Amino acid sequence: MPGEMRGKVFMKIHRTQGETMIAICDQRLLGKTFRQGKLKMTVNKRFYGGRLVDVDDCDPYLEEATIANLVGEHSVAKGVKLGLIDDSNVIKVGGIPHAQMIRVFL
Repeated sequence: MPGEMRGKVFMKIHRTQGETMIAICDQRLLGKTFRQGKLKMTVNKRFYGGRLVDVDDCDPYLEEATIANLVGEHSVAKGVKLGLIDDSNVIKVGGIPHAQMIRVFL
């Protein structure tokens, strides 16, 4: 996708025990379950169902996150574009991209 990322995503911020976790999923995926072999991924409304925003509006939140959970083409592509996710660490469950990021401070 050349140029700016396009698409609406749900973004929810979870703060716990000194961590800032950002959960982002493509709009069309919220509330759905995907399966592939023994893998099952549910895009839970309680976990991912925060504000509906343009994917480009997630940048500052992802850059400060210590943990990120990303589901869907737009969401995962944003993590890759920001250098938070390496393409080789993206899995697909039922054809849907999923990636997680944990930032470790030493």
